[in-house]
Amino acid sequence: MAAKLLAAFGYQGDALNLPVAEADASAAFYVATMGFAEVERGDEPVKRVVIERNGVRMGLAENGGDSEQDGCAFHTDDVAALREELLASGAGKVGEIKSETRPDGSEFDAFFVIAPDGLCFWFGEKK
Repeated sequence: MAAKLLAAFGYQGDALNLPVAEADASAAFYVATMGFAEVERGDEPVKRVVIERNGVRMGLAENGGDSEQDGCAFHTDDVAALREELLASGAGKVGEIKSETRPDGSEFDAFFVIAPDGLCFWFGEKK
């Protein structure tokens, strides 16, 4: 069974408005390599594509922002399985799993992915 995403948190506060240069190309990448499905698209006020995995949504918007300064933190139910899945699918630069303690004291096993569009993703499983 594939690992599930449980929640998404945008680094700049909005997981549904992540800046990308080309929303169509970015969405196609996430669908092909990260198991997302396209669920919505629009052109107002900017071109935007919303994608979803396990009911968790992420929005890609041509909003003029710097993709290298944004991304999402995703909670998952199986960080090791998700990392293997993303490595096998060619999902960008996939880091090693490391243990970390968050400022609130919660502990996670987590890894990062840098996607070709510049967005950075943190995937973590709470211990």
